[in-house]
Amino acid sequence: MSDQVLSEISDGILLVTLNRPEARNALTFDMYDRLAAICADEAAGDDVRAMIITGAGEKAFAAGTDISQFRDFRTEADALGYEQRIEAVLNAVEACPVPTIAAISGACTGGGAGIAAACDLRIAAANARFGFPIARTLGNCLSMANYARLTSLIGAGRVMDVILTSRLVGAEEAASIGLISQVLDGHETLMARARELATTVGGHAPLTMRATREALKRLREGRSDGADLITMCYMSADFCEGLEAFLAKRPAVWTGR
Repeated sequence: MSDQVLSEISDGILLVTLNRPEARNALTFDMYDRLAAICADEAAGDDVRAMIITGAGEKAFAAGTDISQFRDFRTEADALGYEQRIEAVLNAVEACPVPTIAAISGACTGGGAGIAAACDLRIAAANARFGFPIARTLGNCLSMANYARLTSLIGAGRVMDVILTSRLVGAEEAASIGLISQVLDGHETLMARARELATTVGGHAPLTMRATREALKRLREGRSDGADLITMCYMSADFCEGLEAFLAKRPAVWTGR
C-alpha cells in the first residue's frame, strides 16, 4: 500500500502525495496509517524543514474515507474506534515537527477535508471544493475534536451551514472565510506556489513556528498555559542567534535549538 501514499524529500521539503487518482484519492485505513507514520518519522529528519500534502491529479485532494472501509461496521466499538483512529491521524498531522501545507485541487471532502484542516496552511486551485457532505451520504457525524478544529478555522455558524446543507465550499468562498489563504489558477501553479511557500516558512525560525502552532492548538482545547513556550523560545540558542544576526544586519542561521 506504500504506493498509495508517496513521499519524497527535495531541498528540505517533504512532499506527500495521496495517490489513488482512480478513486479520487479516497483514503483507506492503510493510507491513513501511512500518513501518520510519515508525519512522525520522515518529517522528523534533520533535512526536512517543511511538508506539503497534496493529492495525485487535479480532480481531488482526497474524497474522504473509502466507503468500502465501513462495510464491516456492526458495533459501537467499530464507530468509536474509527473516529479515534482518524483523530490519531489528524493529531499526527498537527504534531508534525515542521510546518505543514495542504495544496488542494478538486474535491477535498470528509477525511480529506479533515487532513487539510489539520495542516498549518492551506492553498487551493480554483477548482477546489471543500466540505463534509455526510448529511446526504452516510448519515454519520464528526468527532468532537474535528468539530472543534473546524470551528476554530471558520466559526460555529459556518460549520453548521456546511454540515447541515451538505454543500461544498468553492475556492473563492473558502478564501473569503479564511479557510484557505490563496487561490491559484491550476494544479501546476498550485504546486509551484506550495513549494515556494514551503521554502519561505522552512527558512524561518523553527521554534517560533513550533510555539505558535502549539499555542493555537492549546487555545482550541481551552487551555491558556504557555510559559513553557515563552521560555523555549527566549532561552534558545536561536534567540541569541537572531539577536546577533539582526544587530549585525545579516541573515540568521537557525538550528531549532
